[in-house]
Amino acid sequence: MSNQECRDFAALFSRELDRLEGEIEQYSNESKLWAVSGNQKNSAGNLVLHVCGNLMHYIAEGLGQSGYVRDREAEFSECVTRSELIERVRTCKLRVTAVLETLDDSILDQAYPAQAPERMGRIRSRTFLLHLIWHLGWHLGQIYYHRLGGSGQTESV
Repeated sequence: MSNQECRDFAALFSRELDRLEGEIEQYSNESKLWAVSGNQKNSAGNLVLHVCGNLMHYIAEGLGQSGYVRDREAEFSECVTRSELIERVRTCKLRVTAVLETLDDSILDQAYPAQAPERMGRIRSRTFLLHLIWHLGWHLGQIYYHRLGGSGQTESV
C-alpha cells in the first residue's frame, strides 16, 4: 500500500486550514467576522462555515464515510462565536487529514466514489481533491480581503 500522495494532500489541506484559522484570529473585532458590506454577499464567518462544510462533506464523508451530514443552507445563514468557528476549523482539519492520511494512493486515479457536484460529472478523486484545495484557497483569499476591508490595508486595532 502506498499513500504518499494522499499524505501530501493531507499536508496541503492541513496547512491551508491552519491559515484559515489564522485569518479568523486576526479579526480585531468578532462582529466583523459576520459583517457584509458593498457587493459582498457572504460574511467571512459564513465563508468559513461553507469551507468546513464543503470539506467535511466531500472528504470526511465522501472519501472517509464519516457519517457527516451537510447543511449547506446553514453554512450561509448560521452565526457562531469566534471560538466555535475556530473549533469547527480544527475539527475539519483533524477529520479531513485523518481520512487523507489513511487512503491508498490508488484511489486517486479512480472516479470520486461519492456524488460530486453535478457540473463536474464523473471526476477522478485526484482531480477533485485539486478542485477542493483550490476552492479552499479561493475562499481563504476572499476572507483575507474581507478582513482588510477590501482596501488592501490591514485592520487597525
